[in-house]
Amino acid sequence: MTDIIMLSDPRVAAVPLDDCAEPLVDLREDSGLLLDDRKADRLGAWALTRSGVHRRLLRAQRALPTGTRFLVIEGYRPPALQRSYFEAYSASLWATRPEAPPSRIRDLASAYVSPPEVAPHVSGGAVDLTLCTEAGVELPLGTAVNATPEESDNACRTQASNIDATARAHREVMCRALASAGFVNYPTEWWHWSFGDRYWALLSGRRAARYGPVERPGATGEFGAPA
Repeated sequence: MTDIIMLSDPRVAAVPLDDCAEPLVDLREDSGLLLDDRKADRLGAWALTRSGVHRRLLRAQRALPTGTRFLVIEGYRPPALQRSYFEAYSASLWATRPEAPPSRIRDLASAYVSPPEVAPHVSGGAVDLTLCTEAGVELPLGTAVNATPEESDNACRTQASNIDATARAHREVMCRALASAGFVNYPTEWWHWSFGDRYWALLSGRRAARYGPVERPGATGEFGAPA
């Protein structure tokens, strides 16, 4: 398997930011996309993406086979929420590996939750999504969205070999459509795709990221329980 560049890799943090100041848009407002509310928060952060991400999602959706659509699970994630996710997952890993140095826990945690300072979701450039029918019925992709490496025996990896042929075919459909619209995948999570963030810039050979961390106006306080 090709070596995976993790989000904890120093090369990701070293990518310069040149934010283009695109606004966050609410995908619930006649976006042309289906949304699932399992990650909904009281401020609606989960349904936001940068406007350029929205346009590219629609382009990618047009590349899907007839009768197939994207089902968006989560877009923007406020920095404070991202930090709480990362700290909680890191603590759970440390509880089972008390001898591990902090750098090892950071690397392991980044396979499932990005370090807050480089997280694609906090830029509004990332989206977690899956495939569904026109009626919104999810198609099998081998694991649930947000399945951890531990509970899925690493079947959450995009190129995992321990999934059946149907799930593999669905993942390939997703990959072709989203890549054609300029998105990059985080290879440890088949559902996670991004555009414009630092990880995208590094993998795409861009000089700088188009989207940096953003605070949604009024987005303070509690957003919901960690995944």
